Amino acid sequence: MDIGMIGLGRMGANMAERLATNGHSVVGYDPSADARKRIESAAGLRSAESLQALVKALPAPKVLWMMVPAGAPVDETIASLTALLSNGDILIDGGNSNYKDTLRRAESLKAKGIEYVDAGTSGGIWGLKEGYSMMIGGDEKVVNHLRPIFEALAPAHDKGWGRVGPTGSGHFVKMVHNGIEYGMMQSYAEGLSILKHKKDFDLDVHQVAEIWRFGSVVRSWLLDLAADALGKNPNLDGIAPVVADSGEGRWTVFEAIDNDVPAPVITLSLLERIRSREKDSFGDKLLSALRNEFGGHAITKE
Repeated sequence: MDIGMIGLGRMGANMAERLATNGHSVVGYDPSADARKRIESAAGLRSAESLQALVKALPAPKVLWMMVPAGAPVDETIASLTALLSNGDILIDGGNSNYKDTLRRAESLKAKGIEYVDAGTSGGIWGLKEGYSMMIGGDEKVVNHLRPIFEALAPAHDKGWGRVGPTGSGHFVKMVHNGIEYGMMQSYAEGLSILKHKKDFDLDVHQVAEIWRFGSVVRSWLLDLAADALGKNPNLDGIAPVVADSGEGRWTVFEAIDNDVPAPVITLSLLERIRSREKDSFGDKLLSALRNEFGGHAITKE
């Protein structure tokens, strides 16, 4: 199948390469000339210098996969493509878009006869080798038409991917997936930190992580990555204690509240990420001042 890949960051480029390796014809586009050059160096991959050239290079019905940052960049890309695409063409959003935006975009494109499929994609930089997990939302006939693409990207043709429901459901499921990821990462971080701070035992945290990787009920790919990071840098020297969030955890918490579902672990893991970015905490200063006011407890000066 001929596929146009829009967005040639590391993940988009890796996906394009995996598709080409599995026999698909891929043409990639990215605003960055350097990104286009990188994809040209991979076997079987071509690049286009513009969206117009990309669309022109594809046979009808055209299939385009976007790996574009969520929000305005997706809307801008769709706006540019709308005048270039025709009835029956298919646009796939493989990024981490908010499912509410996906519903809005799908409705707008439907009026123009353009099919819109949301493919929540997990696998990160390891997907090229291991395959990608894909949670897909969209019309069942359209998804079945795209099956060869999903089978090529997945860990196996019948594993790691599936149509989970109508348009919007793919991004919704991926949103919750990322919320769960927040909680798992926070749990590993806290547990391994407790081990690190138990000076009486002088524990080798990397060794413990390696032990847990095999046979333990807490083994996972995230633990594998934690063990790898600790093996390279046991004290995590040079890494600032600042953790970003890309939005999906927030959206998961909002959905939990909207649906009256208690989600304390995911919520607290999100708040910990936000807290890590507060360099000058007014709240902590006020807590210290209150302890001094009611109990005369000492205040640590800056």
